[in-house]
Amino acid sequence: MELLVTYMELCTPPEGRPALPAPGANLEVRAERLSLEDYLSLYRQIGEPWTWDQRLRMPQDALAQLLSAPSTIIFVLRAEGRPVGLCEFDAANEQDIELVHFGLVPAAYGRRLGPFLLDTALRAAWRKATRRIWLHTDTNDHAKAQATYARAGFTPYLQRMETFPD
Repeated sequence: MELLVTYMELCTPPEGRPALPAPGANLEVRAERLSLEDYLSLYRQIGEPWTWDQRLRMPQDALAQLLSAPSTIIFVLRAEGRPVGLCEFDAANEQDIELVHFGLVPAAYGRRLGPFLLDTALRAAWRKATRRIWLHTDTNDHAKAQATYARAGFTPYLQRMETFPD
């Protein structure tokens, strides 16, 4: 399958006021070490509409090792204690941190929770040594993905067609 992939980067830490959730929302964003089962459950819920499969194709022992690595940083958005979103970073290189996965469960769409999660996670993930946080998004992702990233301060630096397994 061929997809148009857009690479984007954030080269300065988030500025201004933090993004706020809707008033009265019982929300919490924090870094968590999810169990393999909890991670896969949330990954499937978020990724199913967008055909996420990278983590599903990994051997479970390799995924468990990745999830326990100090360089894997996962922020979970919880609404009334239930996980409804995740923002996963690979910080193996503190200068160039990759935003690997970001999304919400479908039941959380349309409530401005994505910008709240993304802003909160970006502020927490940025380190003194960080030069940039980068990501890639493609034509299979949510229609508002690039606009959400742009509002968070990301700018595109490369677009190209890439081939992915079906």
